[in-house]
Amino acid sequence: MSFSLVASGIVCAPGPNMMYLVSCSLTQGKKAGFISLLGVVTGFIVYIIATILGLDFIFKTVPLLYSAIKIAGIIYLLWMAWNAVKPGSQSAFEPHNIPHHTLKKLYWNGLMTNLLNPKIAVLYISLLPQFEHSQNGSLALQIGVLGTTQVIISFSVNLLIVLFAGQVSQLLRERPIWRKIQKYFMATVLGLLALNLAFTKNK
Repeated sequence: MSFSLVASGIVCAPGPNMMYLVSCSLTQGKKAGFISLLGVVTGFIVYIIATILGLDFIFKTVPLLYSAIKIAGIIYLLWMAWNAVKPGSQSAFEPHNIPHHTLKKLYWNGLMTNLLNPKIAVLYISLLPQFEHSQNGSLALQIGVLGTTQVIISFSVNLLIVLFAGQVSQLLRERPIWRKIQKYFMATVLGLLALNLAFTKNK
């Protein structure tokens, strides 16, 4: 499974980032959603730098820690899949009331929402190392390339969410069948990601 496909599956799965961006865009407009998205992107860059600076070294020094985090990642992905389809679950495109903030506050909230988002931690800690190969040269460079790929994909998808949150939200309200399809599709993607992670051999 290519990293681009994995990154696309992760970013399309409903989570804190998506819910926050949708709510900002629906309640405060597209400009607010875009500023919040810039904060989210900054959070991705922080994760990339942190990964380059030490996570790979830690995992090689303490292999059991890597295995434990990998298992935690599998459990979390399965938990997200269940939350997507369990009775009473809400769509990420249902607006949530949030207070109006200044642009600076919107940026900061986007940053913190991403840094505290366990879904992104799973991506960088459990999934990204699966695509690193020592024979391909510098691991730091590989992490940089993979991280940049993920940022581009995430920015593109989330920008579309910011721009079209209103239309998608209305569609899901007017046609419940599309909401059901979206929820089961996301659950399937997350389940496949969990299986891929489970059957990938440790380094």
